[in-house]
Amino acid sequence: MPTYYVVLNSFGYGLVQLSFQEWTQQMRDMLEARKRGDVAFRDKEFKTAVDCYSQFIDVGTMVSPTVYARRSLCYLLCDQPDAALRDAMQAQCVYPDWSTAFYMQAVALAKLDMQKDAADMLNEAAALEEKRQRGGRGS
Repeated sequence: MPTYYVVLNSFGYGLVQLSFQEWTQQMRDMLEARKRGDVAFRDKEFKTAVDCYSQFIDVGTMVSPTVYARRSLCYLLCDQPDAALRDAMQAQCVYPDWSTAFYMQAVALAKLDMQKDAADMLNEAAALEEKRQRGGRGS
């Protein structure tokens, strides 16, 4: 135990405080990027929203299925169905029972002319939505 004390004591607080300050600034920047993305999304500036949401996601400190779903919709509206599908799948990974993630995948798959897969996703989304309405977890 004394060895741990010596090691921890030798580092001092200056390094930790600087690291904490950097971390809090990074968190502020990340949340500000999401906020800018939400404003751009609301204003239907979808390319700007994609850029802002990408900044939020790239920091990697916080994972939000909503950000992935919104960026997915932005990609769809910018005629980028491959990217939209990737983000919809990421939203599903973060929140597996969220019907919105499945609906977004269905739309992206339909845009990619993968009709059977789109129908399967649509059915899955509908089943999750029904489960949620009966009191289970979901969208």
